[in-house]
Amino acid sequence: MLSLLEPGMLVRHPGQPDWGLGQVQSNVGGRVTVNFEHAGKVVIDLRQVVLTRDYSS
Repeated sequence: MLSLLEPGMLVRHPGQPDWGLGQVQSNVGGRVTVNFEHAGKVVIDLRQVVLTRDYSS
């Protein structure tokens, strides 16, 4: 999953469902910046958290 996430992809954080849908802004060295609907921009270390792709939107 580390290299599969690209800018523009839609994701969700399974541990934070209240954050809503997020759009990947960047992926550098396994650190992904995601802009979530209800949490704003968050930097996530993909070695710690497995984001799930959202294909419904």
